[in-house]
Amino acid sequence: MAVSAEFRDYVADLFATFGETKTKLMFGDAGIYFKDRMFGLIVDERIYLKANDETRAAFDAEGSKPFTFETKNGERMAMSYFELPSRLLDDPDELATWARRAYEVAIAAKGKKKSPAKKTAKPSPPRDLPLVSPRKKPRR
Repeated sequence: MAVSAEFRDYVADLFATFGETKTKLMFGDAGIYFKDRMFGLIVDERIYLKANDETRAAFDAEGSKPFTFETKNGERMAMSYFELPSRLLDDPDELATWARRAYEVAIAAKGKKKSPAKKTAKPSPPRDLPLVSPRKKPRR
């Protein structure tokens, strides 16, 4: 089910205490962005925030479940996004705190991604030829 424009507006209002967020549609769902960094998801009009090993404990204490999806092989895969505790919907200040943590996790996660192996420049083979080709003498 696609995320409605009304729900995206609701999310923007909900996170107003945290800062100006934007939502971007992706595969019928949406990402929640702050300063061009995705820190949340909207799936089936449910809000999920990015978590790591440190912040996951707070989500677990609230009974939040991770966002999961089914792979092509039929396996369930969990992502590092956890459902927003419903009590935060009525507490904009605490919601802003949770959003700030999710944003910080998103920033830290980018730095931890594996970078592609650096290609080392191969030395050029020795050249036996002159750098400038010799001029051909005109035929007569």
